[in-house]
Amino acid sequence: MKVNLIGLNQKDLEKFFLSLGEKSFRSKQVYQWIHQKGVSDFHAMTNISKELQEKLSENAEISAPKVVLEKDSKDGTRKWVLSVGEGDLVEMVLIPEGKRATLCISSQVGCAVDCSFCATGKQGFSRNLELSEIIGQLWVAENSFGVPRDHANKKVTNVVMMGMGEPLLNFEA
Repeated sequence: MKVNLIGLNQKDLEKFFLSLGEKSFRSKQVYQWIHQKGVSDFHAMTNISKELQEKLSENAEISAPKVVLEKDSKDGTRKWVLSVGEGDLVEMVLIPEGKRATLCISSQVGCAVDCSFCATGKQGFSRNLELSEIIGQLWVAENSFGVPRDHANKKVTNVVMMGMGEPLLNFEA
């Protein structure tokens, strides 16, 4: 099974590279490609060798949730329905306000709390999202503004856990 690099922090990514027999600085290079530039294709990473690109293709992946639906509102709000795991669906919303853009992301598929004011609880609870699925939501939102990323097209300024699920019930991720 391939390791999904999108959910690894720098320390865990470094351990992964060392397990492949690579030098630790390679992890920083790949981390920048994934999280700063939004690149998901190892062969597009121009500062790593072809040999390492192939090794990564065999042992790893950069896999974010898949966009099922994307809707833009007149006020600039953008809503996504994303497919995670084996076809589970979650929602995220980007709310622009002045120079800020707040991304509301999900932590669970459904919700077990069943708050009276929230429709998500009526769906019931399926599962907690994995870290790669949570980080992947931010990755999808950032990449919706263009790849490779630069400061001009980096739009998300705030992230809140206000999508589907109760975040504290998935604290481990």
